[in-house]
Amino acid sequence: MLWAHCNVAATMRPGNAAARSVRIFAMPPPKRGASPSSSAAGPSDATPSDRAAFPEYTIDELARAAGTTVRNVRSYQDRGLIDPPERRGRVGIYTQTHLGRLRLIHHLLARGYTLANIMELLKAIVEGHDLRSILGLETAISSPWNSEAPRHYSYLALARLFGRAISRPALAKAISLGLLEPDGIGYLARSPRALAAGAEMARAGFPLEDVLDIIDHARGHFQAVSDRIVGMVVRELDKFGEGQLPPPSEVPRIVDVLWRIRPLALVALETEMMRSLEISANKYLGDRVAAILEHLHDKDRVAGD
Repeated sequence: MLWAHCNVAATMRPGNAAARSVRIFAMPPPKRGASPSSSAAGPSDATPSDRAAFPEYTIDELARAAGTTVRNVRSYQDRGLIDPPERRGRVGIYTQTHLGRLRLIHHLLARGYTLANIMELLKAIVEGHDLRSILGLETAISSPWNSEAPRHYSYLALARLFGRAISRPALAKAISLGLLEPDGIGYLARSPRALAAGAEMARAGFPLEDVLDIIDHARGHFQAVSDRIVGMVVRELDKFGEGQLPPPSEVPRIVDVLWRIRPLALVALETEMMRSLEISANKYLGDRVAAILEHLHDKDRVAGD
């Protein structure tokens, strides 16, 4: 990736000590004592091979090369996300450094970051963090925990799945729970497995409305348990200061914890769910099953007489 071979230097924006402009170089760093601008060949001493190795762009050429607009380039420059160009007369000259920065910005925007988020990421790089580690932490936190692929269903497909037509109240309840989402003339199920499980229970004779009520009731309990589990990770992060990134050396460990907690949490929840179902089955069904067996035994004894 782009940032795998980048060196980072920070400069403060005039008049704003909080904002940072971070220069990511796609070329060797300047020699000790040389300024970033003086490290590049100037118009008088640049050879043809230098110009070929380090292409230069006007703002229009830079925008085209980066697949963006001149307006965006100027906006990023005003925000301090990219450095101003080198002035040569009335023309601003941009370099591969600027092109690399624009591509990085677009990559992060595509991942859902805002420009403010990107500025914070660049600030973290200045403070010694590796961008790959930061993005790894973000991925471990925000990537979906459910790996199922959504599936589209027509109303007729839902009726076939559930074995009968679905009432309007049941359909509205499923939508309110997020099990189904209106999608054109049909519906989108984010978790086809959950939908199939509900359909199996409905085909077994359980009222669909009752099944949906159970899901609705369980949501609050599962959310409370999930909050407690994630709270453990939050406390681990807060050891480094509320709202602060862990030190670079700690980020890989935190990322590992976040990935490992997913399957471990599911095992713990499934185990406790099975235990609770066993207790409830014995509590509410034990006497009834015993009565049924006793009744069958009495019928067999009468028949034998």
